[in-house]
Amino acid sequence: QVRLVESGGDSVQVGGSLRLSCGASGITYTPSYMGWFRQAPGSKREGVATIAENGTLYYADSVKGRFTISRDNAKNTLYLQMDSLKPEDTAMYYCAATTSFNIGYPLRPATFRYWGQGTQVTVST
Repeated sequence: QVRLVESGGDSVQVGGSLRLSCGASGITYTPSYMGWFRQAPGSKREGVATIAENGTLYYADSVKGRFTISRDNAKNTLYLQMDSLKPEDTAMYYCAATTSFNIGYPLRPATFRYWGQGTQVTVST
């Protein structure tokens, strides 16, 4: 069974930093893509950052230069370093993975099959 568990969400002030972690288990082969998505109240779920099996990185324009996605393959752990946080970053953050090799746009939530339970990030003004 594939299981993804996020951690690291918290409440921080504008300009602060957080580091999210996603532990993956039950995955025999390296997923084609893994990444982070977020959803704020009243908004659709959106892609934040993803990493392909070959190491290619994808970032939403809204977080480029502020967020960094990385992984530790030996520990089966995905990370999201978030710096210079803004109020608009407030959302539930989800870790996701897919085994499909032809998913099209890699930041599209609907193309990802496996999801974690989410971790809350709140950025105060």
